[in-house]
Amino acid sequence: MTDTPTPTDIARDVLTIERDALDLMRDTLPDDFDAVVECLLKVPGRVIVSGMGKSGHVAAKIAATFASTGTPAQHVHPGEASHGDLGMVTAQDAVILISNSGETRELADIIAHCARFSIPLVALTKKPDSALARQADHVLTLPDAPEACGIGMAPTTSTTCTMAMGDALAVAMMKLRGFERENFLAFHPGGTLGAQLLKVSAVMHTGDELPLVTEDTSMGETLVEMTRKSFGVAAVVSGDQLVGIVTDGDLRRNMDGLMTHTAGEVATKSPLVIAPDTLLVEALGVMNANKRTVLLVTDSTNRLVGLVHIHDALRAGVA
Repeated sequence: MTDTPTPTDIARDVLTIERDALDLMRDTLPDDFDAVVECLLKVPGRVIVSGMGKSGHVAAKIAATFASTGTPAQHVHPGEASHGDLGMVTAQDAVILISNSGETRELADIIAHCARFSIPLVALTKKPDSALARQADHVLTLPDAPEACGIGMAPTTSTTCTMAMGDALAVAMMKLRGFERENFLAFHPGGTLGAQLLKVSAVMHTGDELPLVTEDTSMGETLVEMTRKSFGVAAVVSGDQLVGIVTDGDLRRNMDGLMTHTAGEVATKSPLVIAPDTLLVEALGVMNANKRTVLLVTDSTNRLVGLVHIHDALRAGVA
């Protein structure tokens, strides 16, 4: 009597089947891959990605990945395309059509539109001899691997491979365009991704917000400045050069006769600082590691340019 597989056994079988398919696709990457990347890089307009059913969901994800990594892209539903949305597909664009069988009837109008206006057409399919593949300018063939569903019908392995091929295209174009973290931030200003890529310069306090004193400022005036600016510190400067910092700790260490001293006498010299182009998440790490709530921001010449408080990082969503 055969033991009934557990859910964990089934999950491992699914992942093994899909892993093997990805290995096969890696080892037999389509000959047209380089040509497709070159074609898409030259497109003056957008990359239009379309498919029906599960392929349509994957098409939307691929278009979103392109768009967020420097390749203007848009998902167009083939059914809507047949009822007016073909106007979204212009002669300046390129089109990627996804169909596992290559015989999806709903793609016919987009295929005809591409032929009519000489729009580059890329087929992403398992069947290199299908109707879609025969009419495409380039074909990205998916591996002939079994679906992981057990009955061989539900799109599982095929959609995994399709999505991975889309990722491969997007990353290849991203790297060839020289798309960097700064560019990525421009397309992800909100949420956790945006917060992780924010720089100190984006949130630091500058100008009149800075608690500034000179070396000969009396401690009475220094305390007033610290209270007025509400950061719990005062930066000691000579001109625009940072000399030191007066913190709550410095006040406690110099409690005896505090008011007879100047800021320069009480300050910690050569304080911990950070550069304005440092990632905010890295600045938070420095604060945590050194048990600080404030970091002064200086440029390469030791010129004081700002101040960042731990609350600035938390407000920006850096946790």
